[in-house]
Amino acid sequence: MLKGVVSPMRSVPDNIAKPPYALTGQVKRRPESPVKSPDVIARMRRAGATAAEVLRLAGEMVRPGITTEEIDVYVHELCIARGAYPSPLNYQHFPKSVCTSVNEVICHGIPDSRELEEGDIVNLDVTCYLDGVHGDTNATFAVGHISDEDRQLINVTEECTWLGIAAVKPNAPLSDIGRAIESHAKKHRYGVVKAFIGHGIGEQFHTDIQILHYYEPRNNMLMRPGMTFTIEPMITLGSDKHRMWDDEWTAVTIDGKRTAQFEHTVLVTDDGVEVLTAPGAVSAQSPLER
Repeated sequence: MLKGVVSPMRSVPDNIAKPPYALTGQVKRRPESPVKSPDVIARMRRAGATAAEVLRLAGEMVRPGITTEEIDVYVHELCIARGAYPSPLNYQHFPKSVCTSVNEVICHGIPDSRELEEGDIVNLDVTCYLDGVHGDTNATFAVGHISDEDRQLINVTEECTWLGIAAVKPNAPLSDIGRAIESHAKKHRYGVVKAFIGHGIGEQFHTDIQILHYYEPRNNMLMRPGMTFTIEPMITLGSDKHRMWDDEWTAVTIDGKRTAQFEHTVLVTDDGVEVLTAPGAVSAQSPLER
């Protein structure tokens, strides 16, 4: 995929509350309980709902001829209009407010001046910092008419995500999530990227919980009510291996084949899971239930 020109970083108004890294770009991790308090959970519901709305609106912009830069400007403005800070902006010096990953880009693509073309697929990864917490979600969108092969890749990747979510249960090991995702991907002979994983989330963008999207029995931390984390499998048509562009952010498939991703922020409940970034939250249905 050809690279475009990346414009200068945008500013955020002073009245918007900002995460600690917003000014410096430096992320300093601190201890954060994996089990969130009722207050934090209530705030995460608001942040998650905001991120879901911003992602939906940004996805409606996807069409041939639009640039990922234009999508970034829109996401930036949508976040600010809702009193939220776009979490990717200046996180470890990431220069934009949303990640836009096109075709063979696995994740962390930087918006630029390249126009989306008929037949492309693009992942939009939106995170909103609101009320002192982060809500993180993403989805892969078709650009105009796409091939049947790409359509199936997108559909199966979304199914993998919801199967991983369905595996979230109190007192079950985190490895159940990866097992569910990997087994479904393998049925379609797709690859599951291992280098990039889901993560704990809350007052910090990334916390210590690690969500592998493939089965690893050593990933055996037990899920407990009140835990919050992301599930975000990256599924490939070919190799699951990657290489990095020289911007030190953009990861692409090593064989140039296409990849798709979906993501939700979830909460472990007393009897299962709540999807904090799904439209309608608790009542939202997965595509497997429709």
